[in-house]
Amino acid sequence: MGKKGIKTKEEIRRQAYLLFAEKGFQAVTMTDICEKTGLSRGGLYRYYSGTGQIFSEILTEEYAVLGRIEKKDKASEILEDMLEGIRSEIMEKELSLSLAIYEYANMGNEGFFAMVHEQAKKRWISLLEYGIETKEFHEVDVGQVSDLILYYYQGLRMWSRVIPFDGEVAEHYVKTVKQLLLKGGTGI
Repeated sequence: MGKKGIKTKEEIRRQAYLLFAEKGFQAVTMTDICEKTGLSRGGLYRYYSGTGQIFSEILTEEYAVLGRIEKKDKASEILEDMLEGIRSEIMEKELSLSLAIYEYANMGNEGFFAMVHEQAKKRWISLLEYGIETKEFHEVDVGQVSDLILYYYQGLRMWSRVIPFDGEVAEHYVKTVKQLLLKGGTGI
């Protein structure tokens, strides 16, 4: 696939993400995505066979953690960037995929979500191990802490759909993770 095709797929996923966040998974159609992207049905189907394929790709997009570890970026900087992205997702409920994820999982896709969760856990474990190795992070049980980080985050994302959060809630999440991991922190 050429550069133009790659950019087209990225734009389809970007626009579909907004639709899924707004409407949930079940209410979004390929026609909606055509209207949002300006593509014809044939143009859209050239890249994707249906909304499920698009949604799956959105959920499995990798954060660039491993690449940044290989480049020897500071673990604390990688953590800061990841937490900033999480803070934004928590505070901008219109960008939350929580409802769409719930609907998609209830359509018999539980195995897919187990795989997505395992990928996310592996990313966090890699970062935690790297931060411990570079002596930027406290020695922690990486499995236990990655579970805490992931489930705390997922709970906040889900609840942000029904409870209005102020910036303090997202800040508490970020501060808690930093205090738990970063050396020189004051602890929890």
